[in-house]
Amino acid sequence: MKKIVILFSGTGTNMRYILENMHQKDLEVVATVTNNPNAKGIEIAKSYSIPVEIINNKDYPDRESFDKKLVSTVKKYSPDLTVLAGFMRILTPVFTKNIKSINLHPSLLPRHRGLNAIEKSYEDEYSEGGVTVHWVTSELDAGEIIVQRSIPKIGLSYEEYYKKIRTIEKEALSEAILTVLEKNN
Repeated sequence: MKKIVILFSGTGTNMRYILENMHQKDLEVVATVTNNPNAKGIEIAKSYSIPVEIINNKDYPDRESFDKKLVSTVKKYSPDLTVLAGFMRILTPVFTKNIKSINLHPSLLPRHRGLNAIEKSYEDEYSEGGVTVHWVTSELDAGEIIVQRSIPKIGLSYEEYYKKIRTIEKEALSEAILTVLEKNN
């Protein structure tokens, strides 16, 4: 069975989806890592008896030293893939050149890289928005696209649009994980 490590920073809803729908069926989540010691997702991982590594980025003087610790932590689990699911951290080449990883982003890249992507997407001139799963590179949200899913925006309130984005991102992330792991058989 293929092994993954999940990186997260917040509520862990995408991690929960993977654990509920893929863990021990399609893959094994061997560990989770967060940079936020107060992340709500910590309790989710613990409820599945998945190891949780907490690496507070505030404990490191710069991005490179944080990424060096992150790399050594991920590598000790020997994952086939590392999945960034709401991991709110820009990674340096220290990480990106050493760890094969994918990232979920809540817009149709290359539109709206970085923060507040759902809000920016909702307010832009396009009739549809969506989500992207891409390979992680040292350039923010610029890696090769693996999966994109789109939804129409016309007639939706921001709250409706937000809810639809949060639904399709879980599906897109699952599809991308399976696609990548199958290609690497």
